[in-house]
Amino acid sequence: QVQLVESGGGLVQPGGSLRLSCAASGFTFQFASVTWYRQAPGKGHELVASISGGGAALNYADSVKGRFTISRDNAQNTVYLQMNSLKPEDTAVYFCRWGDYWGRGTQVTVSS
Repeated sequence: QVQLVESGGGLVQPGGSLRLSCAASGFTFQFASVTWYRQAPGKGHELVASISGGGAALNYADSVKGRFTISRDNAQNTVYLQMNSLKPEDTAVYFCRWGDYWGRGTQVTVSS
């Protein structure tokens, strides 16, 4: 059974940092491209960042380039999203996705 479980969200002040984790199971993780999405209140899903199975191919939304870093640890079946210099507009529920499978998300709130 495929499972994706996000963690690491929370409340942070503008300019702060968070690291999100996506723990995966139920599929061959080392070959899987994984994508982080986010959904702000009243908006659709927005692609944030993606990483290929080997970790060589990375893709970022323009809105997060230079602030967010996606990485993976295939030994731990986990993908990370390091988020620095957070802004109020980064407030959203963050999801990880593999193929048709989505996690339940973790809330990130950036507010003073």
